[in-house]
Amino acid sequence: MGTITKALEMLDFFSKSRSDIGLGEFVKLTGRDKATVHRHLVELLQNGWLEQDQTTRAYRLGPAILRLSAVRETTYPTRALIRPIVRHLSETLGELVHASLLQGDQLSPIYFADLGNYGVQVHFNLAELLPLHATSSGLAVLAFCDPALRDRILAGDLPAYTATTVTDPDTLLEMIETARQTGIAGAAKAFDAEVASQAIAIFGSDEKVVGALSVSVPSVRATAEKMSEIRGPLIDAARDITRSLGGSYPPDHPLYRSADGVK
Repeated sequence: MGTITKALEMLDFFSKSRSDIGLGEFVKLTGRDKATVHRHLVELLQNGWLEQDQTTRAYRLGPAILRLSAVRETTYPTRALIRPIVRHLSETLGELVHASLLQGDQLSPIYFADLGNYGVQVHFNLAELLPLHATSSGLAVLAFCDPALRDRILAGDLPAYTATTVTDPDTLLEMIETARQTGIAGAAKAFDAEVASQAIAIFGSDEKVVGALSVSVPSVRATAEKMSEIRGPLIDAARDITRSLGGSYPPDHPLYRSADGVK
């Protein structure tokens, strides 16, 4: 791992519940020595990626994040395009819906909606990166991504997030193949022991997978009938997002339609 990567990786430790992080906590989170961590923090601070509270000395995300986020959304308005589609799907199904984009070997959530119609709801952390092998979104991406990425994930570390996370590469490969044949990936109690989900990959203008759209349901409501009801609206919403992004499904995708490239 290069020096730049090590420094930028530290930004991923921030979340809604962990908005300020001190030097000592960074040392524990990274497992690196104090001098190295401090050097990386100084570099991030000097370049605006972080700012420091002068009283507590803790670090928080800096103005450079806001500037680049604004530039990205202005030039490539992904969140603005996805937001109404995600909200409509959540309103239709009454469940939590989230969209995420591929970021290296993980998925980065960019928007989610949950109307809170039920007493039992799925807890979703927008700042948490999603593993490809343990989520329906990840499996949907692995079904249509570059084979090199899929092979790297299956040959690498496959941590168990729950007692039922699938970590056997052969079993995962079977699940990926099923998703490739149907266009829909499913995962139950894999990343969260109380959640089942279904997802469909979304594509960019070059017919390459760029992320996924997923519906998450508390396990207590994840009946066969419920999960079946999700599929139609999920297919339509994923199609709409791919279209909104100027993308199209590859011809070998089961949801492809020759008339316009997207079913």
